[in-house]
Formats: sequence, structure tokens, C-alpha cells
Amino acid sequence: MRAFTFIALAAVAGIGFVAIAPKAVAQVSVSIGVAPDCPYGYYDTTPYGCAPTGYYGPEWFNGDGFIGAGPWFHGASDFQGNVNNRLHPDNGYKGPAPQRGEKAEASKKIDSAHFQGNESRDGRGKVSAGKR
Repeated sequence: MRAFTFIALAAVAGIGFVAIAPKAVAQVSVSIGVAPDCPYGYYDTTPYGCAPTGYYGPEWFNGDGFIGAGPWFHGASDFQGNVNNRLHPDNGYKGPAPQRGEKAEASKKIDSAHFQGNESRDGRGKVSAGKR
């Protein structure tokens, strides 16, 4: 009988220790790092691959510098720019795309007269009013 009492008391004590033990709080840190170094901009969705020339319209560039997209966007809060979403891999595009670190070619620079956009987006990748 003593053995049973001892086991019962040990079980109650064990349950008590488990109930009052502090809960571990996980800390999650997300770092997006620096924006991809792509000559004609990068896609606004992970894995943020380099977009081909013609994906972004000229309003996405300040001179030769891409104003960013997704977590690295640094344009105006009410920005809306046109994209050609036919050149996005999620829409079946499998054509050529530059690699990170490549330099832009002057012959591939897109101007307003030659851009073929079909969708308007804000800088965070959300489709906005305008072309669809």
C-alpha cells in the first residue's frame, strides 16, 4: 500500500511541475536582406527572380534605377505602374531572363511608346485599378 501511495504522490507532484513550468516563447526573425541586383527589375513574389526586359513599364524606373517591388519597394504610397504579366513565370512564361548581377543593355531599354503592359499594380504586387 505504501508503494501505491508513493507512486500516486509522485504522479501528482509531476503533474504539478508540468502545469507550472514556464512556456517557451519562440522568437522568429525574418530578414529580407538587400534587393536582388537585376538589370530590369525583379518579380514581386518569392523567390524574387530577375524579370525580363518588358515586364515592368517605364514608370517603375527612376532613370536607370528600378524603384523596387515587394518588400523592397520605395516609391510613393499611391504608386501604380503597369506590368506585362504574360512575362511572369506564374503565368507560364519560360523565356529568357537575366541573371542577378547582369548589366542592362541599352538596346533593351523599354520606353512608353513600345511597352506592352496589360495590368496595373501598386509597388507591393497588388493588382490596382487601371489596365487588367
